[in-house]
Amino acid sequence: MKFLVAAGTDTGIGKETNQDSLLVKHANSNAGEVLLAIICDGIGGLFKGELASAVVIREFSKWFDRELGKELQTPDMEIIGEKWVMLLQELNYKIRQYAEDHQCKMGTTFSGILLVDTRFVIVHVGDTRIYQIDHSLRQITRDHTFVKREVDRGNLTEEQARTDKRRNLLLQCVGASESMKPEILSGVMENGIMLLCSDGFYNKLSEQEILAACRPENLENKKGMRQKIKELIKTVKSRNERDDISAILIKIDRKV
Repeated sequence: MKFLVAAGTDTGIGKETNQDSLLVKHANSNAGEVLLAIICDGIGGLFKGELASAVVIREFSKWFDRELGKELQTPDMEIIGEKWVMLLQELNYKIRQYAEDHQCKMGTTFSGILLVDTRFVIVHVGDTRIYQIDHSLRQITRDHTFVKREVDRGNLTEEQARTDKRRNLLLQCVGASESMKPEILSGVMENGIMLLCSDGFYNKLSEQEILAACRPENLENKKGMRQKIKELIKTVKSRNERDDISAILIKIDRKV
């Protein structure tokens, strides 16, 4: 496999602090090319959300540097996913303790993917998203939100959920949940595009717009990928998005 990656982030309009944190780490190994990409959205309305997202990113960067080499000796993506969940649960406890000690509230979403040659594992908490894009667009992760739960129960339609005042109410996140059960997905990767993004990115874009902009044939190289992210962020800001806007694009090319 060959991976191309580009990332971008912006505070949106009317904010001074960006609570989103991103991590991209790329390496070669005996198991094949390796790419780690994570996006964390410090929860808006909670004090020190930017600190929570940064702490999680820092710990996963350390994990990549210190632990990945050992995992790649006999790589098992499901086991790696379980270890990520354990790390997130530890961070959930530590962030909650810090918040209690400092009499504040803080938390972050987490959407991360590890690609090792043709295999992948995804771990996810909250409402940041991971999409897979080829000839169509498919949301891989599940939003851990009140409105998504109500849609699943038949109490809201998708259209109602998009404008419901409770659409930003999370059912779980890292650092502000007593009980947290991250989602784990693993499998074999095909050619195409993976898009990781915060809600500030996707809230103002339709699925058709994301698909049209991010088709694999429209993203030939890193420069073009970076430019496309800039264009989409500019579009989102023109639509008065006040939240932080972040995205990571990964182009996956299976070598012949």
